Amino acid sequence: MREQRQRRGLQKLMALSNHLADIPYIRLSKIERGEVVARADEMIRIARVLDIAPEDLLLDVDVRGFDLAHWAEPFCDMAARNEADEREAVLLGAALRVRRNQDRALTIAVLDRDYGLPAVILSRIENAQKPLDRWNSTTLASLCRVFDVSSVPALQERIAAQFARGDLDGFIRAVADPQVRVARTRERIAALRAELSARAGDASPPKASSPIPQTPSPRPAATDRPRELRVHGTPLAGGLIGFTETETMIEAPARAGPRAFALRVCRATLGAGLPANAVVVADPDRLPVVGSIAALRTGDAYRLVTVTFDRSGATFGYSVTPDMEINLDALDPADIAAVIAAVFP
Repeated sequence: MREQRQRRGLQKLMALSNHLADIPYIRLSKIERGEVVARADEMIRIARVLDIAPEDLLLDVDVRGFDLAHWAEPFCDMAARNEADEREAVLLGAALRVRRNQDRALTIAVLDRDYGLPAVILSRIENAQKPLDRWNSTTLASLCRVFDVSSVPALQERIAAQFARGDLDGFIRAVADPQVRVARTRERIAALRAELSARAGDASPPKASSPIPQTPSPRPAATDRPRELRVHGTPLAGGLIGFTETETMIEAPARAGPRAFALRVCRATLGAGLPANAVVVADPDRLPVVGSIAALRTGDAYRLVTVTFDRSGATFGYSVTPDMEINLDALDPADIAAVIAAVFP
């Protein structure tokens, strides 16, 4: 997907995402980075935008000259790796697999709902993405609850004891053996090829003209009446903004979507750069990019966060007051709105 995107002159993934409103940017990024396997229907939609056949998005891992490590290099964590970290990550992944195998009640849904361990994080842990000390405090607390231990040192001791007894031996290979991973990849590619073949009627042939528009959409005529947005916002505890109507109206930015809304900041939760009396415009039909601001829906309220990546490429939102770190990848994309403009008094 990355290769085909760049061939079309789309150097940034966001440029492709702008033409795929029905696939959230976060998921599109995970597909391109190899963190999740695309569904057949997603491949068909991506291929239509890129003006290629869906099968052109599948790699043959057995073709001569293909090097998986070389392919993955642009997506890898650039932090220095060492054997001890790799070993701990593998043992943690194996121990979590053992724990779930021992207790069949620990389903993906239960781990998310009752232990605060979202499926995407669960997958990363079980596939040995990083050692314990590089997971955030929220994930570590969730792991301690899953293993029924009181602290991270206690969790480390438990995993070490399991390894010493040989309890993890049957699961370590599934986590660490590259041949097991390659075999799993072959199976998934074969299954996708079969499904794409069965759905051949859904994948219309590429059009002669590019599906990617070459000219910007026309702007509304200057005589059009400006669209207005009602400002919402009352301060709530914990830095939240209540979605309560005010009497204030502001002009909507030209690129605001039909569901865009305006929020009064209420408190300078992101620092002095965004004062309490500022108003932001959030668009739930757009996903935020790194370096921007997002509005996160929490029940009937919203929280403003700045958006960035961690060292592994996961997307996080940060608040200054209160001091918070939120894993955006673990949230429902429907609860994340990009802030596209700010109005200062």
